[in-house]
Amino acid sequence: MWWMYLFAGSVTGSTKGLTKNYFIPSGEWVMSLKNLTRMVNTIGFRITLWYFVIFSLSFLALFSILYFYVSSSLTREQHLAIRAKLKEVEADYMKGGLRALKEEIELEEQTGKMEAYFVRFSDSGGATIYIKWPQWMKGLEIMNINNSTPWWLSLMHSAKGKKYLEIASSVLPDGNIIQVGRSAVYRERLLERFRETFGGGIIIIIILGFGGGTLIAIRALLPVRNIINTVRTIEEGRLDARVNVRQTGDELEELSLLFNRMLQRIEGLVNGMRSALDSVAHDLRTPMTRLRNTAESAIQAKDIHIQTCREALSDCMEESEQILRMLNTLMDISEAETGVMRLNTGKINLSSLINEVVDLYRYVAEDRGISISADLSDKAVLIADPDRIRQVIANLLDNAIKYTSRGGSVSIRADMEDGHVFISVKDTGRGIPEDELPRIWDRLYRGKGALSQKGLGLGLSLVRAVVYAHHGRIEAFSREGVGTDFRVYLPDVGK
Repeated sequence: MWWMYLFAGSVTGSTKGLTKNYFIPSGEWVMSLKNLTRMVNTIGFRITLWYFVIFSLSFLALFSILYFYVSSSLTREQHLAIRAKLKEVEADYMKGGLRALKEEIELEEQTGKMEAYFVRFSDSGGATIYIKWPQWMKGLEIMNINNSTPWWLSLMHSAKGKKYLEIASSVLPDGNIIQVGRSAVYRERLLERFRETFGGGIIIIIILGFGGGTLIAIRALLPVRNIINTVRTIEEGRLDARVNVRQTGDELEELSLLFNRMLQRIEGLVNGMRSALDSVAHDLRTPMTRLRNTAESAIQAKDIHIQTCREALSDCMEESEQILRMLNTLMDISEAETGVMRLNTGKINLSSLINEVVDLYRYVAEDRGISISADLSDKAVLIADPDRIRQVIANLLDNAIKYTSRGGSVSIRADMEDGHVFISVKDTGRGIPEDELPRIWDRLYRGKGALSQKGLGLGLSLVRAVVYAHHGRIEAFSREGVGTDFRVYLPDVGK
């Protein structure tokens, strides 16, 4: 049923408990009232009701305008005909007096021209001198005549108060009064039929109003129903469910697209969290095992020396530091990706900050026989957290030096480009295989070439998360055996 679809979720179970004798327990009555209240409060019901009200008012307004137009047109034609006949009768009287008027009326009666008209001739006091009745009008009473106003339209009423005759009066130069009237029955019957037609059309209006409102509500709320069904599917554990987007170009299509993007982001975060937890559980197992073995060895040793205890404790501290470092980095990544990372932003000169980091790594690079060059522009100024940006530069420089062979070089450049602060860290190292390049941002991922180096596999994940937290972006370009170029784009101070 259409109403079950339109108000789905608000009438569920509303007929439960009905018996053949239509007895409903009090509890079921309460449930039915609650379901009815929920149905009335639904958007679909309100859309249907509003459409019905607007549709009905529009039809009523249209009928009123048409009725007024038809009534006015018929009345105007009636009055014009009466006044034209009044002028004609007045002209006959002016030519030959009352006798000529009677003869002309009798002549027109024979031809049928006066069949529909009423004519009355009276003196200045209102006493009737001559009257001509249409056959069917005899016996009706005439209302008082306004002698002072020529062309005054008087009304003749039946006992029921209906309008049957409209008359026009004219005062002659000799003080006598001529009245000419015409039946209004035809006009009144036509208008009455018009009203009856409207009354009979009310049922059609109700059907069209509610039917049209229901169809519009169903069509308008279809994307909302899709979203509700998608959410229910997700509640069952299917994070890959998406809203079916209809290409309508309206706000509901935009809502569906944004909802799908949100679902995609949530799915990515949940999957990332699961992957991170799996990776953390796997990667923590090794340092935790080493820490436990070291402690057990120290405890189980019979003749243990102080130096041995110190070495065991030192190893335990080193392993615990690695575990804490891994957990802290994962926390930073999660905070940045979920948008809750606290950034102590301020205006910073990027060239000064990069020089500080380069100075720290220059000695490490020289020991490995790697040259570092910096091309920094003083125009590179931005609003950012200096500690976090320093962390980004340090991670990129550390990776560049770590994976560059002796005799290679690392260059870093900072400048303005297309309204963004541009940072490039480029090396001449071993490069990243093409199939591994998309995965370098994954948490705890370490490529084949990185297995020989110390690390947690979280550096690039943290770099990207921090860059995203600053509303920037990062790209990586690499050719195996040639080198790698990491490019960071951050909003400038004006943005």
